Amino acid sequence: MKIGVTGATGQLGRLVIEGLKQKVAAETIVALVRNPAKAADLGVETRAFDYSQAETLAASLQGVDKLLLISGNEIGQRLPQHKAVIAAAKQAGVKQIVYTSLLHADSSPLSLTVEHLGTEVALKESGLTYTILRNGWYTENYTGSAKGAISAGAFIGNAGDGKIASAARADYAEAAVVVLAGEGHENKTYELAGDEAYTLTELAAEISKQTGKTVPYNNLTEAQYTDILKSFGLPEGLAKMLADSDTGASKGGLFDDSHVLSKLIGRPTTPLAEVVAKAIA
Repeated sequence: MKIGVTGATGQLGRLVIEGLKQKVAAETIVALVRNPAKAADLGVETRAFDYSQAETLAASLQGVDKLLLISGNEIGQRLPQHKAVIAAAKQAGVKQIVYTSLLHADSSPLSLTVEHLGTEVALKESGLTYTILRNGWYTENYTGSAKGAISAGAFIGNAGDGKIASAARADYAEAAVVVLAGEGHENKTYELAGDEAYTLTELAAEISKQTGKTVPYNNLTEAQYTDILKSFGLPEGLAKMLADSDTGASKGGLFDDSHVLSKLIGRPTTPLAEVVAKAIA
């Protein structure tokens, strides 16, 4: 059985490839990447795979039985890209697609949900066997700003007192590995989130505790936060998406207490303090 992983040189994809190599023979893994030269260090077969080159995808999927479709990063282009991958997978004889969606995609207040939900519908309509991994927020999405917050003297956002049940990227990668290398996950949807939830005030307090510096959380409006992110050099679309996601978090969009992720991977999710420590090291 061959397992294909799209976006294999991305942060999540690399972790999935490494995890799979512990569970299955390396020669059964196929890394599907936009730039094969960047995948030379993965130690598995690599094939060119660009979501936006629809006519080339089926050839790259020949012989793949299970496919991990890691959602693309071109917001606004993702649904047609994902549909192209699904169509190519069907054409190539792929038996199962595992897709990284968004936590509570059918009820989430985050605008990101539109493309994810559209992909889920396309997947179900394809007739292929599927597994949907509705990933919550990566803790690293927030801790990536920790060093900047320390030097600026404050952590900023617009999530208010929203509880965020995030998990480390490695936790979500492990869940994908469990599903790809295992059985019994056919046509299931998993709501995946961290075991512990926190507010951004509590995250700022953890950063303060670990650094010995007072780093408060400053809650902004969505427009203020968007403008500040743009001033940091972020593209407007990404800045708007991050601020919209914080607004969604303030409405409970990033909270879940079902512990499905820790049950799936057979261990507690990575504690917030551990991810903070890594970020500020």
